[in-house]
Amino acid sequence: MRLSQFHLATVKEVPADAEIVSHKLMLRAGMIRKLASGLYTWSPLGLRVLRKVEAVVREEMNRAGAVEMLMPSVQPRELWEETGRWEKFGGQLLKIKDRKEQEFCYGPTHEEVVTDFARNELKSYKQLPVNFYQIQTKFRDEIRPRFGVMRAREFLMKDAYSFHINPESLAQTYEVMYQAYTRIFTRLGLKFRAVQADTGAIGGNASHEFQVLADSGEDAIAFSDGSEYAANIEKAEALAPAAARPSAAANLQRVDTPRVRTVEDVTRHFGIAADRVLKTVLVRGKEGLVALCLRGDHEINEVKASKLAELPGESVLASEEEILAAVGTRPGFIGPAGLPDSIPVIVDRSAAVLADFVCGGNANDTHYTGANWERDARITRIEDIRQVVAGDPSPDGHGTLHLARGIEVGHVFQLGTKYSEALDATVLDDQGKKQVMWMGCYGIGVSRIVAAAIEQRHDENGIIWPEAMSPWRVAVCVINPKNSPEVETAAQSLYDELTAKGIETVWDDRGLRPGAMFADVELIGIPHRVVVSERGLAAGTLEYRARDAAESSAITRDQLFEILS
Repeated sequence: MRLSQFHLATVKEVPADAEIVSHKLMLRAGMIRKLASGLYTWSPLGLRVLRKVEAVVREEMNRAGAVEMLMPSVQPRELWEETGRWEKFGGQLLKIKDRKEQEFCYGPTHEEVVTDFARNELKSYKQLPVNFYQIQTKFRDEIRPRFGVMRAREFLMKDAYSFHINPESLAQTYEVMYQAYTRIFTRLGLKFRAVQADTGAIGGNASHEFQVLADSGEDAIAFSDGSEYAANIEKAEALAPAAARPSAAANLQRVDTPRVRTVEDVTRHFGIAADRVLKTVLVRGKEGLVALCLRGDHEINEVKASKLAELPGESVLASEEEILAAVGTRPGFIGPAGLPDSIPVIVDRSAAVLADFVCGGNANDTHYTGANWERDARITRIEDIRQVVAGDPSPDGHGTLHLARGIEVGHVFQLGTKYSEALDATVLDDQGKKQVMWMGCYGIGVSRIVAAAIEQRHDENGIIWPEAMSPWRVAVCVINPKNSPEVETAAQSLYDELTAKGIETVWDDRGLRPGAMFADVELIGIPHRVVVSERGLAAGTLEYRARDAAESSAITRDQLFEILS
């Protein structure tokens, strides 16, 4: 490809709303252009990268035995009502009407459609297991689209769905897909972690996220320094302390504490560490308020809390009015000692071993000191309801936990029978009886991978593509070709030989000055740059520089092909 015949439109300045590196560099490199909020046009350069990712995903899905298909992006309301998600999915579901006033949605995901396909196409256990996949555009009406294609409303996704006669078959395919995902992200040259995850709105049983490690990542992940354990922070278990609760050594005393409401205020007022403070959070339960108690240096894990039997599937803070009505005091002075018996007290594992702690006095401007469980405050139940912190023991018993930031680019679920039961997707088993099919779901954010790779691999000059994702592997740059036919001929010869060997090469023949030409090549992230010049021809060498190298070097043509091989 000659750059003079290609559309390359790099820019120096980017809009002020570009917040993260990938968004800025994709705009500067001319890979994307904004059409509307959360909607982007992919330029020829951006599309080359997107198709590279797509090709690797497709190759590994085919290798794993999945069968490609293509489903409609516009889906009828009736299907979503069968699963109850027409209302439950929320505001992200873009609802539209046709000329007959019939209602549809623009698909954010395809569980309903693929299950409808399966219930009509699959009749016998002999057709199972089967794994269907597609690579297709999705739309989710994000409240605040941001970060370019990282959190866009329209995005390209690979989604696969497997169908099985029993959970054992599902588990086997789940492992096959887990390994396929591992190969995909390894081939794409990304540093990633597969982490245990919550199933979220999709539902189901087991779940793993594939997270590209990057400081700008929206997700926090916990991983062990002594094993392969890794989990999303929403899922990571906080083990109970090994030490037993000490015996009470202090008497309960109520102390006046005007204007002392936060944990920071309490530690400052009493001159103690936050791990000796107990904080109590009141949330809305199924039958009134519920108290969640944890150490002052810990934070509530809302996903864990939402799964408590007393809560309605979500963790919502009680309002000040609700708290005043139930306890008679303002937030900031709530504690477990003396709470009404109607309020269940769920205590975190770490908080349950505290003794002689400080907590709210359940009266305005007061706190208790010397508080102890059982003697002064009841415990309804002890649960893991906090977020893990760095230094916690690993849940698998090996090593301690460290925290990192990650960008979710893939997710695999064992859905079970959630959708097949709702849509009555059955097959006949070997006894001729109807059996509801078990399902798996496996998604990859194809367009998001492009942005995640840039977040992980860039410098002050631009993108540093992994070779598998780069729009071209080699850029041939020519200095002053108009005044030197020999240079033009040498460049043409090198370009022809590279192309003949199957090495994707772009020839920058735009006639730019060296500085501007090199800046473009670095900005768009080509892994290998080769410069053909009069001086090099005279010396029988080429000027070579890898994109991630600090300096250029003079090499022979044979050495170049050795490097590229």
